[in-house]
Amino acid sequence: MKSSDPLKPAVSILCKLGSIAVHVQEMLSTKGHHFDKVALESLMMDKELTGWLYDMDKLAMIPKKR
Repeated sequence: MKSSDPLKPAVSILCKLGSIAVHVQEMLSTKGHHFDKVALESLMMDKELTGWLYDMDKLAMIPKKR
């Protein structure tokens, strides 16, 4: 489900972005675990999140992938 305004994302998208931030922090720490990578991969395949990222890319609000 896409949010109508990508600059005002749904609470569910904000929760997923927060989860991504925490998993990245944990993965980069000295106590990082493979679970964090698996969780990130799962989050990055989420339809709602990928739709929001697409919309943000169209607005040039996020970095382009290399």
